Amino acid sequence: MKLSPHLVFNGQCHEAFSFYERALGGKIVTMLSYGESPMADQVAPEWHGRIVHATLTLGDDVLSGVDALPTDFKPPQGFYILLDPGDPDEGERVFRLLAQHGDVRIPVQKTFWSPCYGMLVDRFGIPWEISCAGEGSPG
Repeated sequence: MKLSPHLVFNGQCHEAFSFYERALGGKIVTMLSYGESPMADQVAPEWHGRIVHATLTLGDDVLSGVDALPTDFKPPQGFYILLDPGDPDEGERVFRLLAQHGDVRIPVQKTFWSPCYGMLVDRFGIPWEISCAGEGSPG
């Protein structure tokens, strides 16, 4: 069984995934717009450029995304995407990038479980935790 987060956006999926590709060092493997999909005739023409399915690979992990239809969009809440960049310097770099124009909840810092930990909500409204594995870190 594999677990793959599926992020929901309010018209910013293409911009967000392009940013995540650069910031996280991933690779976009799918970026399908509503207009390119079989759903083209089911959405308003102004939605043809929005994304019905995006996929970003990060090593063996996959992050998916969509621009939800206006009647279906709700801002994310109740979760964080937990990212372990491995190296604390890389953790700080990724945190700084994700935090640009976002909301830092806990500044990146050393904790008793991680040499590099921080929480933020990025400019696209997606909540992230950066936590580099270290001595005494859980799981």
